[in-house]
Amino acid sequence: MNSSQNKPHDGSGATSDSTVTSIPLSEEGTGAGGEQSIGSLGRDVATHLSSLVRGELELAKAELAGEARKALKGGVYFVLALAVLAFSSFFLFFTLAEGLDALGLWRWASFGIVFLVMLLVTVVLALFGYRRVRKISAPRKTMDSLRESAQLRHRHSQDSDEQSRSPA
Repeated sequence: MNSSQNKPHDGSGATSDSTVTSIPLSEEGTGAGGEQSIGSLGRDVATHLSSLVRGELELAKAELAGEARKALKGGVYFVLALAVLAFSSFFLFFTLAEGLDALGLWRWASFGIVFLVMLLVTVVLALFGYRRVRKISAPRKTMDSLRESAQLRHRHSQDSDEQSRSPA
């Protein structure tokens, strides 16, 4: 199989253009006797590990992008269903008002009562939403982690400055 056959498809006929680098299967940097120096081995390990991590990240990005597209398409159908439901609810409330009218209330009073019930439900739902939104707070763990990372970087740069200034 060539590399274009290995690319993931999103169902629309298009292929993903992200390429994943591979880890070479042949030995690199071998000397005349087939042995490598420690430095060469360390460099090869770092190169292969870096390629492996990059490859895993590319794979994760490709999979997440595909799943996000599927979720977006599904979400569009849910939004459309909710829109139809919202427009259909007009008929439910109109039917309720007509039902109250059939029970003997004045027509204007029937529609007024239905309107007030709808207004009450709207206010209650808005209060629930407000209470939920009010509970949202800053991501404290992430902010603490970023502060610690900045402090470590600052400490590391100070240590390296001191080492470069001191005579060897």
